[in-house]
Amino acid sequence: MTNVMILGGYGTFGRRIAELLIRDHINVVLVGRNPRKLKYIKERFNSSYVETLNIDANIDLRTHLENQRPKVLINTIGPFQNANYSIAEACIDKNVHYIDLADARNYVNSINILDKKATENNVAVISGASTVPTLSSAVLEHFNPQFDQIDILRFGISPGQKIDRGLATTKAILSYVGTRLEGCAGHKTRYGWQDNYRQKYTKLPPRWMANCDVPDLDLLPPKFGLKRIQFSAGMEISLIHFGIWGLGWLRKIGLPLPLEKFAPTLLKLSKLFNFLGSDDGVMHMEMRGVKDGKHISKTWFIYGFSGDGPYIPCAPAVILTKILLNDSNRAKTLIGAAPALSIVTLNEYVNLLAHKQIETDLIET
Repeated sequence: MTNVMILGGYGTFGRRIAELLIRDHINVVLVGRNPRKLKYIKERFNSSYVETLNIDANIDLRTHLENQRPKVLINTIGPFQNANYSIAEACIDKNVHYIDLADARNYVNSINILDKKATENNVAVISGASTVPTLSSAVLEHFNPQFDQIDILRFGISPGQKIDRGLATTKAILSYVGTRLEGCAGHKTRYGWQDNYRQKYTKLPPRWMANCDVPDLDLLPPKFGLKRIQFSAGMEISLIHFGIWGLGWLRKIGLPLPLEKFAPTLLKLSKLFNFLGSDDGVMHMEMRGVKDGKHISKTWFIYGFSGDGPYIPCAPAVILTKILLNDSNRAKTLIGAAPALSIVTLNEYVNLLAHKQIETDLIET
């Protein structure tokens, strides 16, 4: 019996999602195009809850949805920047709940165009079930009652250098490096991987951060009344961080650099510097606002130590899958198509990852 089908099942996120699901005895089918990698991941799991399927999901998914009849499909195969909704539409047609880990701004924020059909077919279509906007909105929901108003949000993510970032993630970032970012509330015009600043942490040395494009830039200001918002990402190794920054400047001044095409080469080059870095990642969320007429600030951190950072973006898909499989009342609230905004609580998030080397911290002023 197939409960969950995971596209990209042997990838950075797919295999971790599978691990978290089979801990709760949920049957998964790992889908991918590479038979060698599928064979390896199945042997690695060595579990009766794991099967594999060697197909190209962009070509013949519908037939296999009929054959496998999963209740939920999780799509981890990015980059989503230029993707269409064909996989989500196939799930709707076959009455399969759909979840993806997309971070592409337009893709996530436009998913509601499928809402009518998803609602008619009693299917949940959830886009962006990842660190952003799921965790970011969960953090804001958690701390919002401690403010009269949150006015400013500055947040960002920095993975450890030794963590496998994956080709899709690299392509996604390079797609907007040096390009104009639209609609950054309360700010002058911003460009991808520009406006560097040094972020301090409570449990790691400081790292450089630069602008990135995420769905949150559109979703969070109207939801929480934010006047200013800035999302950034950063590389642990400063040389790599500023190398990307330099490429961004070349594109910004008008050179037509197809950086996404260079992603495989740039990813390989970056791994040559692994000996200088760690496998410790971190996300920060600095919230500034007003309480009882006084200006206050709260900065929340979540750390992934010892290589466990990639489990953080995987958590929402796991939590939502369990809801869709086991909690019929709550599952009803997910029917339709929408971004994964404010649908997972911070406590659910932290509790799911309690067995991993995941820690949180808070600074209040």
